[in-house]
Amino acid sequence: MTKKQNLIQVVKFLLFSISAGIIQIGSFTLLNEVAHLPYWPAYLISLVLSVLYNFTLNRRFTFQSAANVPIAMAKVAAYYCVFTPLSTWWGDALTGIGWNEYLVLAGTMLINVSTEYLFCRFVVYRKSMNTHVKEKKKS
Repeated sequence: MTKKQNLIQVVKFLLFSISAGIIQIGSFTLLNEVAHLPYWPAYLISLVLSVLYNFTLNRRFTFQSAANVPIAMAKVAAYYCVFTPLSTWWGDALTGIGWNEYLVLAGTMLINVSTEYLFCRFVVYRKSMNTHVKEKKKS
């Protein structure tokens, strides 16, 4: 890929991740402020919602991958098998010592977007980027 293509890919990933972040923050806020859930369940539920949304958009539009969806999702799930327990642990620990829930969530989301992009780019879609063929409209 050229530098320009790489830059476009990063920008697309970032924009889709921002929209997924809005879903995560919105659902976290509802669960935290309205349902009064503790940090960790509110975080886990909102994370799952944003991951499903983000995976769907990034596979199709950012990485334009025709890769087997269950295999790609399993690879992303493997990433989250590491990221989720760690981020839940540090989030719960930091909020437990008085850090603001939204500050912890914002920092966690920044770590997530950067590490997930690298994982998707170099592990999940490494060999299948730009393999999705757009369907031609019949006249």
